[in-house]
Amino acid sequence: MAAITQPGRRWSSERGAELLELAIALPILMLIIGGVVDFAIMFQRYEVVTNAAREGARVAVLPDFATADIQNRVNSYLAASGLTDVAPAPLVAYTSEATPGGPSIDVVTVTVQYPHQFLLLTPLAALVGGGPHANIMLKAASTMRLEIAAGP
Repeated sequence: MAAITQPGRRWSSERGAELLELAIALPILMLIIGGVVDFAIMFQRYEVVTNAAREGARVAVLPDFATADIQNRVNSYLAASGLTDVAPAPLVAYTSEATPGGPSIDVVTVTVQYPHQFLLLTPLAALVGGGPHANIMLKAASTMRLEIAAGP
């Protein structure tokens, strides 16, 4: 059976249309999936950094522990969680805070930083000219009350 055509108009086949649509949509879909994976990894690392700061603060409020012990605990927690890149030493600060209408309390704050590089988005960004946010510093702090005299 012959195809019906109108004068001046040519009917074309739709063969291959799905392949063309896939070629257009697949890179966009892969970019979205890569972004979701990268941000999930970053969020997991941020949670590890937060927990490492909390572990450091727990050690800091114990009696007879020095700043080196706190740093060792934070670094061992990071290493046990798979974060092995070189991170700046955790900052430990002993301070007193005044409470409204009451006595001041002694607290310790442990701040942990860890460098994070996106695994999938950084190489893709480099293909189109890069960007200033290829590496970011994940930062978390934990403050706990000292029940005894302030540390060193």
